[in-house]
Amino acid sequence: MATTAAAEKRAQAKMEYDAFLAVCPSRKLLDRISDKWVALILAALGSGPDCAGEPRPMRYSELSRLLAGVSQKMLTQTLRALERDGLISRSVAPTVPVTVTYELTALGLSLHAMMRGLKLWAQDHMDEVLAHREAYDA
Repeated sequence: MATTAAAEKRAQAKMEYDAFLAVCPSRKLLDRISDKWVALILAALGSGPDCAGEPRPMRYSELSRLLAGVSQKMLTQTLRALERDGLISRSVAPTVPVTVTYELTALGLSLHAMMRGLKLWAQDHMDEVLAHREAYDA
């Protein structure tokens, strides 16, 4: 019986991912990246508040000010989860006080364009959505 190389096993598993199945790990990832705070954090780190700049590192306090309504606990939890998934990296500079910055990894940058597009789509089509909501509720 022939053995399967590790790369072949990974390729086989990748072909079998199906987010429609409750037990699939891609379902958990989809759940994570569809969170509003994740989308906004990735958009902010990817190009700042106007979504027009280049990706850049941001300090925790910058993100906190930019993301209106996010609690300290939720921002911390979301940043930790994104770091765990390899979408952002956390850098600590030994200053007084300690300076912590977050930036997108290569994996995070690959997701950033879609998240930025989703944010811009929501802003561009909000008037239409509100009109449809009003018509539906009438």
